[in-house]
Amino acid sequence: MEPVWRQQGRGRGRSQEAQGARFRPGGGRGGRTEAPHSAAPLDKFEEIRKSNQAAAQRLVESHVSSSSSDDEDDDDRECQDGKRGQILASTFTTYTNQTGGDATGLARTGQYLSDLFQSGALTCLICIASVKRTQQVWSCCSCFSLFHLPCIQKWAKDSVFLVSSVTDDDFGQKQHPWPCPKCRAEYPPSAKPNRYMCYCGKLQDPPADPWLVPHSCGSVCQKELKPTCGHTCLLLCHPGPCPPCPKMVSVACMCGKAKPLPRRCSNKAWSCQQQCGKLLPCRQHTCSQTCHTECRPCPRVSVQSCVCGQQKAERPCSSPQWNCQQVCGSPLPCGNHTCEEVCHDGVCPPCPRSVSRTCPCGKTKSCLPCTEEVMPCGDTCDRRLSCLKHTCSMRCHRGSCETCRQEVEKECRCGKHRKLMPCHKEYLCDSKCPKTRSCQRHQCRRKCCPGNCPPCDQSCGRTLGCRNHKCPSVCHQGSCYPCPENVDVRCSCGSTVLVVPCGRERSTKPPRCKEPCRCPPSCHHPTREAHRCHPGPCAPCRQPCLLPLAGCSHTCPQACHDLVLVRSQQVGVQLAGPWEQPTEPAFVQKALPCPPCQVPIPTSCFGEHEVSPVPCHRQGRFSCGRPCGRPLTCGNHTCSRECHLVTDAVVTGLCEEGCSKPRPPGCPHPCPRSCHRDDCPPCSQMIRQRCHCKISILYVECMILTAADDQTKVKLSSCNNQCPKELSCGHRCKQVCHPGECEDRCQQKVKLRCPCRRIKKELQCCVSAQCVVQCDDTCRDQQRRVSHVRTHLDTKHTWIDTPGHTHLNIHTHLDRHTHTH
Repeated sequence: MEPVWRQQGRGRGRSQEAQGARFRPGGGRGGRTEAPHSAAPLDKFEEIRKSNQAAAQRLVESHVSSSSSDDEDDDDRECQDGKRGQILASTFTTYTNQTGGDATGLARTGQYLSDLFQSGALTCLICIASVKRTQQVWSCCSCFSLFHLPCIQKWAKDSVFLVSSVTDDDFGQKQHPWPCPKCRAEYPPSAKPNRYMCYCGKLQDPPADPWLVPHSCGSVCQKELKPTCGHTCLLLCHPGPCPPCPKMVSVACMCGKAKPLPRRCSNKAWSCQQQCGKLLPCRQHTCSQTCHTECRPCPRVSVQSCVCGQQKAERPCSSPQWNCQQVCGSPLPCGNHTCEEVCHDGVCPPCPRSVSRTCPCGKTKSCLPCTEEVMPCGDTCDRRLSCLKHTCSMRCHRGSCETCRQEVEKECRCGKHRKLMPCHKEYLCDSKCPKTRSCQRHQCRRKCCPGNCPPCDQSCGRTLGCRNHKCPSVCHQGSCYPCPENVDVRCSCGSTVLVVPCGRERSTKPPRCKEPCRCPPSCHHPTREAHRCHPGPCAPCRQPCLLPLAGCSHTCPQACHDLVLVRSQQVGVQLAGPWEQPTEPAFVQKALPCPPCQVPIPTSCFGEHEVSPVPCHRQGRFSCGRPCGRPLTCGNHTCSRECHLVTDAVVTGLCEEGCSKPRPPGCPHPCPRSCHRDDCPPCSQMIRQRCHCKISILYVECMILTAADDQTKVKLSSCNNQCPKELSCGHRCKQVCHPGECEDRCQQKVKLRCPCRRIKKELQCCVSAQCVVQCDDTCRDQQRRVSHVRTHLDTKHTWIDTPGHTHLNIHTHLDRHTHTH
């Protein structure tokens, strides 16, 4: 929770923007606006859009907090640990390269870096809130604690204000330092934090980089190391102190006898293990220790004289001068007295009575021998009394003057009353001071207080920000310092401890513990499942129940159900009205009974068709849903009912199905009788079929057709007419209706002629293709005569006017000539 002074005002305290928006000119009832009416929705839309963007930005920043990832899974945590290790390794790389991988000097710095990544470990002691990655912070140079920048700014301002209001007469004119809230280290006024800087101070407002240390600039630190050796820090910008210098330098041993050797700058002092041998301050002995920086005092004892030389004793060589505590007794130069000083060295002082002396009141001086005493002068003493106001009224006397007993009117210390009383007494009235002390809480109440009231000596007693302790300081003004106590936040088993500032333990979750959980089991199992220590109650038991089930010899295989969250049913609860809301259903832990046994038992069905696993709680024969399949009394068919229970192997009853015996070969008709044991009767049905030539339809009795042989079947399928098919030669087949292809051997008579067409022969069509009629000698003589006649006609030039008539006469003449011969 943010402190009160960081919270935004509510109620009366409105922001300037809100006031400006409320009292904007022209925004009242009677005012007029110059903008068009449609601009108002656009302005409102733009305002809402900016508000949503700001809310989304705040949400993103809250998710990259270094202490907001407390509810992650183990896998996510392992990923984070790996990422954290990479960041730490990159930060230490430059240093470990110088030391050859040795990281022993980084223990303290590494702890500060680990606290940055550990959830809840980084807390602002002023507001007792987590320091997040995206928040502006300030780091103390002395204790390296992190504070929110607004918190430390207000702290510094309030501290200076309180000191100025108490100590300054001219309030606010002097420059006072302000302290760190944790280590009380004082900072000058010029060091008042006013900017958000990285740890090394090089970069202002460092951006939040998930691959860098939070609030770091990522560059080399380069701060001057302490103690000053001339080198700078090699780590990347980091919180906490800088580690020891890892540089290698060549240095001699502490006594300077050995040659220089290369050593770490942070550990450059080394011993050559040789004896020192230096002369000790006693000037008698030498140092016998091994190589070192400064020799110790001489540890030996020797006989030494005192300062005055009257006594000798064995004394440590480290303290050669000593006093014997006897009066010197040496005669003084006056010859009448001796030295009364204790053992001393050198010349005795002169006789104290040999100098000029006065009477006891100091008015009369005299120079008398040291053997004679100076007598009082007899005049009035007149030395100032202890009151410093009056003088002694006695005669000159030896010794101190008496106290002043003169009565004077005295004013009390607070100045309220007056009274006659002896001068040596102080007058204090009984009035008590009503002023408030510097704490501004308690009254002074001191008797007769002059106004300079002392600081309040009561205890502050106000409750600190941790809400656990009260301020142990003296009562003061302003805010109390943060609680200096640390609280251990332990895991459930107590083996892992996380140290957090007091007051932070309420919001800090217990640390992750790698030890096994030690909570006893809450179910019937003797032990819990092995799991790590965790906050809160253990998860429900997931082990198998393994309790014996009722009615069988098996155990329950389900997960443990001794404690199961069950929603309680609230019965009879009636609401008083619509204003009353129903209560949320409560969940109670309840032991559930074991479920029915589901162990599969191999069981056969009623008809013994199959063996299937059946749950143990439903053990018994069952119907598999298949047809029964047992033989009926007819001996030809099986039972078609669904799998059922029977007592005999044969199912009794009449078969209601038709005959299913095989028919004679070629008979397509079923038996007209019902299922029977004897032979089926001959089939008397007529079979309708076409003849071989596919023209006529024939009807033949089935039993005649099926009983006939192949030759008879061919005759029964013939219509006894001439085959209508045409042969390849073009003549019709002369056979009777027959199956298959027609024979390609035509027997019909055809006429063949010779080339001159004089000779003519008759042959079968199938043979005519291979036979050729040739002309004989007669045919050849006739052709020669014809050719001779043609030649003779050509020589006579018997032409007719028309070409047609000429040819006609030629042909007529040739024919006549041919017939004549």
